[in-house]
Amino acid sequence: MRRRGFMRSGMLAAGVLLLAGCHGSRSEGGPGSPAPDDGRTWVMPDEGGPHRRTWMAFGASEAIWGRQLLPQVRADLATIATAIARFEPVSMLVRAEDLDTARGLLSGANVELVTAELDDLWVRDTGPVFVKGTGAKAGVDFHFNGWGGKQQHRRDGEVAAFVAGRAGVETVRTDLVLEGGALEVDGGGTAIITESCVLNDNRNKGWTKAEVEDELRRVLGIEKVIWLPGIAGHDITDGHTDFYARFARPGVVVAGLDNDEESFDYDVTRRHLEILHHATDAKGRPLEIETLEAPSDLRYRGAGDDFAAGYINFYVCNGGVIAPQFGDARTDAAAKDTLRRLFPDREVVQIAIDGIAAGGGGIHCATQQEPVD
Repeated sequence: MRRRGFMRSGMLAAGVLLLAGCHGSRSEGGPGSPAPDDGRTWVMPDEGGPHRRTWMAFGASEAIWGRQLLPQVRADLATIATAIARFEPVSMLVRAEDLDTARGLLSGANVELVTAELDDLWVRDTGPVFVKGTGAKAGVDFHFNGWGGKQQHRRDGEVAAFVAGRAGVETVRTDLVLEGGALEVDGGGTAIITESCVLNDNRNKGWTKAEVEDELRRVLGIEKVIWLPGIAGHDITDGHTDFYARFARPGVVVAGLDNDEESFDYDVTRRHLEILHHATDAKGRPLEIETLEAPSDLRYRGAGDDFAAGYINFYVCNGGVIAPQFGDARTDAAAKDTLRRLFPDREVVQIAIDGIAAGGGGIHCATQQEPVD
C-alpha cells in the first residue's frame, strides 16, 4: 500500500527550490480570522450522492514522471476517464500543449477537455472540495501547498479556484491547508482524517485538533472527526485518509489491511482498524468495518517502494464504482466481491492503472466529484 515518494521530479533532483511558501505560510501559528460568510451552513456530501460530473486533470509531465513512464500514465488517465464517462460526464483539465494528445486518447468518450494551467494530475488534492448549502453550491479552496512544500505547485495552487469558477460556484475561503485526499466524509456530519497529514507542521503549524475541527465544521459541516494516526514522512502525502479508510455509506467503513510485514503500513493499518472498531459516528452509532487486503503478487514488474498497491483508492460515481486491479487473482477478486456487496446498486468496474500506481497514486487521487445542485 505504499504511495507517492519524494519524488521523480527532475526539478527536485536538480535541487531547484520548491514553491513551498505559495500558500502554506497562511496557516503558521494557528488559525487566523476566518473568511467572512453570510451565515449559510455548508455541508460536504457523501461521494456516493448524485454527481453533476467528475473533474480530472491531464497534468502528468515529463519533468515529474519521466520520459519512460509518462505515456503509460497518460493512457491510465484516459482509461479512468473513459470508465467514469460511462456513468456521468467528465471534465478534464488539460494544458494547451497537451490538447492533441488528450484528444487522441479520449476520442469517442464523454469527456470535456478544459484548457488550464497545471503542474500535475492529482485533482483530488488540488481541486475544490464541493459543498452544498440552502439553495447553493460552492467549492472550498484549502490552499494546496504541494503536500507541505514537497513538489512544485504554483499552477496547481490555483486549480481549486479555477474549477469552482468553471463550475459556476463561489469559492469558500479558509486558512486551513489540506488536500481532498485527506478527507473522508459520510455526508451526515462524520469525517475520518489522518493526524499525520492535517496536523503536520508543513501544512497547519500551530493548529490544534479542536481548532481544525471547528474550521471543518464551518466549511464542511463536520460534527465529528474520527482521527487516525496515519504516518508522516514515508510518502509525499504524509498518509492520506483515502489510502486507509473510506465510507461505503453512513455507518459502514471499508479499511485497508497491509499484510506485508516489511511495509511501513503493516502496523499502521492494524492500529487504524482497532480505532475504527471502537469508533462511533456523529449520530453515536458504532461503525460496521469491512477490510480490503492489499495485493501481494503484482502484475507490474517495475514496481518500486512507491507503487500504490491497495484497493481502498476506488472512486464512487453515478451508478458505478471504479476500482483498481493489480494482477493478483486472489485479492483482485476479493476486492471486487467486497465492493459489489457494499455497493449492490452500482456496477463495480476494475481497471489496470499500473502507471499511475507506479507514481504512488490511484483512481480516487486522480478524480474529484462535483455534486448535483
